[in-house]
Amino acid sequence: MPDAPDFRRLFDSLLSPLLVLTPDFVIVEANRAYLTATRTDRAIVGRPVFEVFPDNPEDPTADGVANLRRSLETVVAGGRTDTMALQRYDIPTAEEGVFAERYWSPVNAPVLDDEGRVTHVVHRVEDVTEFVHLRRVGREQRRAAADAQMRAEGMEIDLFVRAREIREVNEQLSRANAELDAAGRRLREEQRAKDQFIATLSHELRNPLAAATAATELLALDMPEGHPALAVLERQLGTLARMSNDLLDGTRAVTGRLELVREPVDVRSVVEGACADIRGLFAHDGRTLDVRLPGAPLVVDGDRLRLAQVLTNLLSNALKYTRPGGLTEVELVAGGGEARLTVRDDGIGFEPGQAEELFGVFMRAAPAGPDTPEGLGLGLAVARTVVELHQGRIRAHSDGPGKGATFTVALPVLASAVPRPPRPAARPVSPLLSVLIVEDNADLAATYHTLLERQGHRVTTVHTGADALTATERGSFDVVLCDLGLPDIDGYTVARRMRARPDGGRPRLIAVSGFSRGTDRALSRAAGFDAHLTKPLPLTDLLEFLEKPGEGAD
Repeated sequence: MPDAPDFRRLFDSLLSPLLVLTPDFVIVEANRAYLTATRTDRAIVGRPVFEVFPDNPEDPTADGVANLRRSLETVVAGGRTDTMALQRYDIPTAEEGVFAERYWSPVNAPVLDDEGRVTHVVHRVEDVTEFVHLRRVGREQRRAAADAQMRAEGMEIDLFVRAREIREVNEQLSRANAELDAAGRRLREEQRAKDQFIATLSHELRNPLAAATAATELLALDMPEGHPALAVLERQLGTLARMSNDLLDGTRAVTGRLELVREPVDVRSVVEGACADIRGLFAHDGRTLDVRLPGAPLVVDGDRLRLAQVLTNLLSNALKYTRPGGLTEVELVAGGGEARLTVRDDGIGFEPGQAEELFGVFMRAAPAGPDTPEGLGLGLAVARTVVELHQGRIRAHSDGPGKGATFTVALPVLASAVPRPPRPAARPVSPLLSVLIVEDNADLAATYHTLLERQGHRVTTVHTGADALTATERGSFDVVLCDLGLPDIDGYTVARRMRARPDGGRPRLIAVSGFSRGTDRALSRAAGFDAHLTKPLPLTDLLEFLEKPGEGAD
């Protein structure tokens, strides 16, 4: 009978580096390959493994100890082998405090007694540092593999182990890439869902806002001498409308989806219009709005509505943070090939170091509290995005709290261009238009109906898409004001079916909706609408639009 093998000699002769640990991670034994790979000697036996091999204190990202401890604890707790991912674990050198960079592929396996309890843990590692360095440096994989093969002559077993590790790493990389692709798809789907949610939320906010705005205008017609409550309603509804727009535009600004419709624009007309629209709010509580404009045109290649939005947001910001009786100055000047617009107030101001933060999403000049003005903290973020889309700059400055604030916008001017007039000359009002209102919000439909009838128009109101199709089959209409989100069939379908009829080209189809994204407008144009108006729609704007039957509002 042959002699029993010398297991100690067998263990010491194995080519794979092996370390035997107790369940509390004290080194019991190490073979020659392990001592060689880690540049240690048998003096490590009897010592805790993490005392012998600590993390490199010079590497703040070192996580070798934490990863190995987690794997060993998993083996002891579950009694199962744990294969660790390839990782960096530097080892101490003979020089005090100096560590050598090393990468390893560890496997930790339990040794169980007859009752299934873990008595020891076998820690097997392969030093893959050279492979990692080759992968990091190598551009030409074949040449790197050939160099590795030359260095590995006479070491077929080690080469086999490394080849296996390479396959495992490639498989891990493939899995990681697949997971990244899946995560990217999920992020894109979540982004689309978020965009749709914001658009739907904005639409749902605009429907009641439109009804309340129209009802306020109806009250104003019934009370020609006015009432203090009407002014309050107009101001607060205007604030809610701006907040709704900021909510939608803030999302577009963050995701880079704000759209511009460019044309040569005289910035003076933009400033005049925006200041005229908001001047009534400044008059409240004795505030003063001082506007200074140059005598000569300042023409930029820009989007008139978006530029007006920038100034409106800056003025709304000044209005919120200026005390009753305060002064806000708006100045437009030319210089250095730029149009410079300055909005200066004597309000609460801010710390000079806070200037850049004010343009962040959901940032406010004053902390939240009972005396903080209403707002979402989106207006300045939207303003910056619009200005930068125009290749311009926007800056904020304050000398400190209580010393007012100055916002400056610089836009490149066109050397020679003729601006379009802000609004074409109005055509004579046609008092006998036949109008069909298609709106499922009963309050809004009834109010629009009354407002338009009082202007002399013949008005019919329906609340579903099917009723709209029936009404246009039975009667002839000059204008159809159609909501897009109807309870049975959407407004796009209504428009397509009307246009498909032999006389489908006659009525002027106008989409009136809370959906106002570029995609919504493109869909409405494709469906056959002549124009796309956004709720809440002031009566003056609607009437002015109806007076110009040849124009769209996309």
